[in-house]
Amino acid sequence: MEPEITDLAARGATALVGLMVTEAWTRFRPRFAALFGREREEEVSLELDEIQAEITEDPENGEGQTSQWQRRLRLALRNNPEAVTELRSILDEFEPKVPEQATNVTYINNTINQGTHSGTVIMTGYYNEKKD
Repeated sequence: MEPEITDLAARGATALVGLMVTEAWTRFRPRFAALFGREREEEVSLELDEIQAEITEDPENGEGQTSQWQRRLRLALRNNPEAVTELRSILDEFEPKVPEQATNVTYINNTINQGTHSGTVIMTGYYNEKKD
C-alpha cells in the first residue's frame, strides 16, 4: 500500500498546488483541508489561503510547496483511510478523462518530485500503427 500512497500523495500535491492558481481553487480548497481531519480543517484552510497568496504572487514558490504538501498528504493518507478515498475522488474530478472513442490516443503526464527544473523541456513522439 505504501507505493500507492506515495503515488497518490504526489498526484494530490501536484493537483493541490496547480489548483491554487485557478478559478476552481475555491471549490477544491475545503475538500483538501478536510483531508487533514475535521478538527484541523479551519487551521489548514487558513494555511492554504496563505500559500495560495504566495504562489499567486510568485509562481516559483509552487515547486517547494508541492514537495512539502506531498509529505503532508502522505502522512494524512497513512493515518486516515477515508482520506485516501476522498483524495481519489478529488483527483478523479480534477484530472482529465480519456474519451471513450479515443482508442489510439496516449496521454502522458509528467511530474517532477523533489527536484528543480530550470529550462525547456521538449517532448516528441509518434504513433506507428502496424497494419498486418
